[in-house]
Amino acid sequence: MRRSKPFLVSFLTLLLVAILLGFSTDNKYFEITRNLDIFTTLFKEVNAYYVDEVDPKSLIRKGIDSMLASLDPYTNFISEDEIDSYRAMTTGQYGGIGISVGNIGDMVYVTMIHENFIAHKSGIRIGDEIIEIDGKSVLNQTTEAIAKSLKGSPKTEVEVIVKRVGESESISFKLNREKIFISNVPYSEMINNNIGYILLSDFTFGAAKEVTKAMNELKAKGAENIILDIRNNSGGLLNEAINVSNVFIPRGKEIVSTKGKAAEWNKSYKSLNMPVDIKIPLVVLINEISASASEIVAGVMQDYDRGVLVGRKTFGKGLVQTTRPLAYNTQLKVTAAKYYTPSGRCIQKINYSDNNRGEHFDEIDSLKLGFKTKNGRLMYDGGGLTPDIEVKGRKIAPVTKELVMKGYVFRYANIYRHNHESITSPKQFKISDEEYNKFKEWIIKQNFEYTSPIGNNLNLLENVAKKEMIYDKIKLEFEALKSDIQQVKQNDFEKFEEEIKLMLQKEIVSRYYLVRGDIEATIHQDNDIKKAVELLSDNTHYHMILGKQ
Repeated sequence: MRRSKPFLVSFLTLLLVAILLGFSTDNKYFEITRNLDIFTTLFKEVNAYYVDEVDPKSLIRKGIDSMLASLDPYTNFISEDEIDSYRAMTTGQYGGIGISVGNIGDMVYVTMIHENFIAHKSGIRIGDEIIEIDGKSVLNQTTEAIAKSLKGSPKTEVEVIVKRVGESESISFKLNREKIFISNVPYSEMINNNIGYILLSDFTFGAAKEVTKAMNELKAKGAENIILDIRNNSGGLLNEAINVSNVFIPRGKEIVSTKGKAAEWNKSYKSLNMPVDIKIPLVVLINEISASASEIVAGVMQDYDRGVLVGRKTFGKGLVQTTRPLAYNTQLKVTAAKYYTPSGRCIQKINYSDNNRGEHFDEIDSLKLGFKTKNGRLMYDGGGLTPDIEVKGRKIAPVTKELVMKGYVFRYANIYRHNHESITSPKQFKISDEEYNKFKEWIIKQNFEYTSPIGNNLNLLENVAKKEMIYDKIKLEFEALKSDIQQVKQNDFEKFEEEIKLMLQKEIVSRYYLVRGDIEATIHQDNDIKKAVELLSDNTHYHMILGKQ
């Protein structure tokens, strides 16, 4: 009996530990059950006793969205109604007519037409104002609702009624929807005799195949250098980022690794295919909107010293999302892991953990870690990817910004299209001084007004003066300043003439040559591309940046 006492103590100790561990797990599930019960009973009481009728679907959705928003911006609930839109985002495919729409004031316009689809073939134009869809007015509808009305199963009919500049009667189009595929590579062409340019705008299904095709075509045209443009590309499918990287990286190299709470997300991804070209000099253009899959590709090129990054610091999204099926054909898009570039960097900019919500890693130097590229160059994690060559972003003058944002440039392009059946090629088309004077005359008739920073500050100062009851004493000075500011504004059309002309040129060319024209109209005035061309024309400097001897 005495010998059994130590055994009994050990047994009781283990039993206590097991109970405590079980209690810890059970307690967690008890809290989940308890809070779900509270939520259910709370909703029942609100539904029964709130003074006005409540919409259960709307109220529950707000609760779900608020809950997920407390985690990070990328964890979202996808309702049954939103499934098609989500699939279109991830696959680049949807059933529709092949147009994009947008608001200018209270009106809804066709803002882009995708080439060779039904809308393009039927004669719908950029700049057409949409009046009705299937007999229903679009007045007061959101662009999201209008876009949804235009989408549908292939081979179903939709009637679109538009108003066009210069036409007294509205125009009706009866169109059969079809499967629309939006290209990941909307443009690829030779910049000069030996430099090819590829614009990669998305990472939906097939992105790597499109980049491969563009690469092969450019090399056949004589490309000895490549510019890969992933500016303004906010990412997409992880698998496509891996395969796009593989275009320039040998088979068998680690592209990215992921780490998450679930064991299935702790893994490394390697390049599995034969590359297109592992030696051709490469410049990757990045900016502050380049994110996620774009940052994976750019990070791989930097870590392996495979290409030079040119532009501005990237967004800093080092998180990976996956979708999980839920009841009633709904889904949860949830952040499942963080990703790491081949050197071990995680470029996530913001810490979304409960204890440090919204903390910026790039603002805290002590949290940054250094990592070495293949050639020994020092890079840091947190805060996105830093370009090897920084090019300052172009600052748009307030007058130009307002002309674009308020739709004046867009509307004038519609007028120009009505008055001119055709134009020269996008690269040759220029806004003449005569045409610019016509634009200024038209602007005057529109009573165009815009706010400038100095004007806003003067208004604030004027309000303060009135509150302090000293305005009457300095009223004349204020009026003189306002007159001077008005004169400066009038002079802005001459001061920023080239900038405004460039915006007009870009918008007008798109009326005739669509996406391709929109790009070609300004590609040779792009400072990032100019810097890339300059670098690729200096082989010694290119290799020096990459740490190559």
